[in-house]
Amino acid sequence: MDDALHQMTAARLRELLRAGELTPTEVADHFLTRIERANPALGAFVSVTPEAAHERAAALERDGASDATHRRAVLWGLPGGDKDLWLRAGVPAGFGSRAFAGDDAVVAPVSDEIVDVLDAAGMVSLGRTTAPELGFPAYTEPLAGPVARNPWDPALGAGGSSGGAAVAVAAGLLPCAAGSDGGGSVRIPAAACGIVGLKPSRGLVPAGSGQESLGGLVVNGPLARTTEDAALLLEGMITWTPEGRVAHPLTLRAPSARAGEYLAAARRGEVAGGGGEDVRGRFRVAVTTDSAWDDFYAITTSDDARAALDAGVTTLAGLGHEVDDLSLEPDPAYGPAFRTLWMAGASAVPLDDPERLDRLEPLTRWLIGRGRQVPARELAEALRALTAFERRLVAQVARFDAVVTPALAMTPRPLGWFDPEDPERNFEQQCQYTPWTSMLNVAGLPAVTVPTRWTDGGLPMGVQLIGRPGGETTLLAIAAQLEDRLRWAEVRPPAW
Repeated sequence: MDDALHQMTAARLRELLRAGELTPTEVADHFLTRIERANPALGAFVSVTPEAAHERAAALERDGASDATHRRAVLWGLPGGDKDLWLRAGVPAGFGSRAFAGDDAVVAPVSDEIVDVLDAAGMVSLGRTTAPELGFPAYTEPLAGPVARNPWDPALGAGGSSGGAAVAVAAGLLPCAAGSDGGGSVRIPAAACGIVGLKPSRGLVPAGSGQESLGGLVVNGPLARTTEDAALLLEGMITWTPEGRVAHPLTLRAPSARAGEYLAAARRGEVAGGGGEDVRGRFRVAVTTDSAWDDFYAITTSDDARAALDAGVTTLAGLGHEVDDLSLEPDPAYGPAFRTLWMAGASAVPLDDPERLDRLEPLTRWLIGRGRQVPARELAEALRALTAFERRLVAQVARFDAVVTPALAMTPRPLGWFDPEDPERNFEQQCQYTPWTSMLNVAGLPAVTVPTRWTDGGLPMGVQLIGRPGGETTLLAIAAQLEDRLRWAEVRPPAW
């Protein structure tokens, strides 16, 4: 069975682990061997921690043997990875940056909350997945190394900032992986690597709710090969009360789904109806290629992106869903306001030493430098403009069960395509590559990217499904229906 473990879904692995047909150590060893063989060529992990993984797996086995309830933890025994922007107690963190390399790496005495939550759900961390410098770029090519290479073509990038996590999942080095998304950082690499990437509603996942970040942008979410696996990991990332409700530390009320409902929606392509019945039924879906960046940059939807959108929309129509066109209201204030907010967020990076600042890549140094020059009034005006944008976008999306856009405007970009020396041009290229993602972080809306077709050159392209606030179950149900028709998890990259 061991040779086939990476072929299995996370959900199937969990079944075998719970039944005692596999042990956490067996599963960890299999994936560690996969990582040892493939990671040098793909750069999915910046560091691997086999000794800690073995200790963790053995502890889970002891607890599971003495008390079977331990094996009921949502992610019990499943291998995962820590994004290189997250702190795990005692493990050096480099944040994809030469400014935090070697002796300047951060070794924290306590872990970040998301790491503790994944541990509590029973996951076994195998190491740190690669991220770009401080998580700012939409690509994962840090000068500090390693570069995350696309498993469909290693000459291409994997997207970012959860690029290493996406590569690990797409190449079968992990069954699923957690990431963070501040402007598309889960959805972009998922789309580039041909897997599922889910950005939850602001406030759903307590460890990374979005409320802690400036402008409410950054939330944590799952990456997986199947919709069901994405839902399973999402369940594990949420802290549930004994009554099945989200145990939320903030005043914001989390969406009302109960424990198990996300997984159920992904498995059956259904959502719970008002009377408690399961409704596969038909949804009202809108389609748009409008972007919040249209009034600021020249945004072009490539033929490959349109073909992927057409493939997704045709499938949805064939499933019986009502499909409408949607024109989003233009907002010239969005581009300048988002740039101001992104730069202001960068200004808080805890680096003041000039020598270490000089080690930063040009894009990061530009963002931090410009951010530290933003006046308080300009930031306040930007936040006000983005709040107004949020209200308008939520109102437009709320008329539908889901809104569909292309996932990316272009095929995965060649390594080095984003200008390494001109930060202004680099930022523009990122927005042109992925124009439909950041606006959903601003609005706090849930969204999932899924692959819908492969180009003649064998590259994955897909669509993004946008939901109402708290509409994850509907998005998972629609994604599951698409997967049932398109069978994307059965298409494997050459690197597999």
